[in-house]
Amino acid sequence: MHELTQSGRKTNIAALAVTALATLVSLFPNLGAIGLVGPDEPRYAWIARAMAETGDWVTPRLWGVPWFEKPVLYYWAAAIGFLMYLPAEWAARLPSAFAALAAAVAIGWFAWRHYGEGEDWSASPALLAPIIFSTSVAAIGFARAATPDMLFSAAITLAMVCAASVLTRAGALRVPDRASAENQTYNLRIVILWGAFLGAGVLAKGPAAVILAGGSVGIWALGTSQWRAAIRLAHPFAIVAFCAVALPWYLLCALRNPDFLHIFIFQHNFERYLTPLFQHQQPFWFFAPITILALLPWSAFLIAAAQEALRLWREKSWTNSPGFFVACWAVFPIVFFSFSQSKLPSYILPAVPALALLIAVSATRRFQTSRTNALMLSAGIGVAWIVLAAIFLHTAHKSPFAEMGHSIPLLAATALGISIALAAGVLYAAIRKNFYLTVVLCSLCAVVTLEIANIVVLPALDPYVSARPHAAFFSNDLHPDRIFTYQLRRTWNYGLAFYFHREIPEWSPQDPDAALVLTSREGFEKIRKAGRFRGVEELPHQGILYVPVEAAPR
Repeated sequence: MHELTQSGRKTNIAALAVTALATLVSLFPNLGAIGLVGPDEPRYAWIARAMAETGDWVTPRLWGVPWFEKPVLYYWAAAIGFLMYLPAEWAARLPSAFAALAAAVAIGWFAWRHYGEGEDWSASPALLAPIIFSTSVAAIGFARAATPDMLFSAAITLAMVCAASVLTRAGALRVPDRASAENQTYNLRIVILWGAFLGAGVLAKGPAAVILAGGSVGIWALGTSQWRAAIRLAHPFAIVAFCAVALPWYLLCALRNPDFLHIFIFQHNFERYLTPLFQHQQPFWFFAPITILALLPWSAFLIAAAQEALRLWREKSWTNSPGFFVACWAVFPIVFFSFSQSKLPSYILPAVPALALLIAVSATRRFQTSRTNALMLSAGIGVAWIVLAAIFLHTAHKSPFAEMGHSIPLLAATALGISIALAAGVLYAAIRKNFYLTVVLCSLCAVVTLEIANIVVLPALDPYVSARPHAAFFSNDLHPDRIFTYQLRRTWNYGLAFYFHREIPEWSPQDPDAALVLTSREGFEKIRKAGRFRGVEELPHQGILYVPVEAAPR
C-alpha cells in the first residue's frame, strides 16, 4: 500500500469524523423530545422501572402482575437508567440507541474486514455502511423506541458478524490477504462471542434469535455446499457461551413462575407465529413495502444490490462471496416472517443492518464503474426526498398539524426546498461518481429533518400522542383519587398509568360522586347523554378530553 499524502490523511480523518458525527446525531440526541407513545413503550418502561424499584430482576411485572410477553434483556438495560435517575424517556430509550450504535459499528467492521480498508476511506463501505444504517428510517425510529426490537436486532447483527469471522477462518468466505493471518486463539474468542451474542438475542426476544441466525447460515450453507464450515459454528465453546448467557434467567423465571414457559414459549412465540391469535394479520407480501419504507432514504440503492447480485450470478463467483452471506442474512428474516400469521413492521428489523451493508458495497461499485448507473441511482434518491417532503407538506395542513399554527406548513415548505437542493447536489455527486458525497448529502438532509422534528414537530405533537403532558398537568391535583379514565384506547391507558405511577381506574356511570374523567369524544358523548355533564361549550381536545362529571342527583 502506498503511503498516503498529508492531504489524503486529512481527507480520511474528515470522512471518519463525518461518519461518526452523522451516526451519533442520528441515534442519540433528543430522546425525550416526545413522551412515551403507543401501548408498548409505557408498558415496557413500567416493567423496567418496577424492576429498579423492587429489586426483583427475575420476574417482569406490569402493575404488580407477572408479564411474560418478552424476555428480560430490555428490562434490565432500561432499569439501569432508572436506577441512575435519568429522565424516564432517556432511561427507557437509551438501550435501543446504544444497541443501534453497536449494530452500526459491527457492520462497519464487517465491511472493513471483508472488503478491504483501501487508501481512500471515503470510498470504503466500512464508513458508508454505518452511516446508511444509522440514517435509515428503521434505525432512527427504533433507536428511539423503548422496546426490545433494536436490542434483538443488534444481538443478531453482532452474532452474524462473528459467524462470518468463523466461516472466514474456515476458508468459506473470501477476505483480503492482509486479514488472512489469524491464530486459533483469536478464532476461539470469536466462536465464544458468536454463542454469547446469540444468547443475548434469546434474552432480548426469545428463540427467534436462533431461528433467524441459524436459518440464515443454513440457507448460505445450502447455496454454497459449505456444510463443514457451517458446522464449526456448533463448537462446544459456542454452545457453552450461549447457554451461559441465555439459560440462567429462563431457568430462574420458570422456577419462580410455573406458567412462564407455557405463556412465553407457546403463546407468545409458537401461537403468535402459527395463528392469528394476536390479531396482527397481514398479506404475505406485507414486508415488501415495509422493507422499502424501512430503508428510506436509501431504498433506491436496492437496485444497485440487485445489479450486483446479478453480476455475481452470471460470473458464478458468489459461492465464497461475503455478499452472498450477507444477502442470506438479509433475506431470511423477511421470508421467514412473511409466513407468520402475525406480522408487525418491527419483525424485519434484524434484516436492516445487512441490507445497509449490501447497499454500501453494491452502490459503491455501481458509482465507480458507471456514471449512468450513478445518475440513475442518485435520481432515485433525489426523487424519494422530494416525494417525502411533498407528503409532509400535504400532511401539514391536516389535523392535528393544522392546530399548531403556521410554523409547521412553513417548515414543510422549507423541507421541500431543501430536498430540491439536495436532489441537485446528489446529481452533481453522481456526475463526479462520488458515492460518499451522495451519502453525506443525504445524511445531512436526514439529520436536519430529524432535528427539526425533535425541536418543533414532536413537542407539538406530544399532547396528541403521549400521556406525558396530561399527567404533568394533573401532577398537583387536589383529588387524585377522583381522576378516572373512560373508554380510552389502551395506548392512553398504559401511558397514563406509567406517568401517574399507578393504574388509573375506569369510571363507571353508576359512580354517583363528582369526578374528573379523561375520555375520548365517544366517551364524552355517552357522559353527556347520561346527564352527568351540564356544560354546553366545546371542550378543548388534545388527544384526551378532560370532562368534569357532576355528582348524580340524590
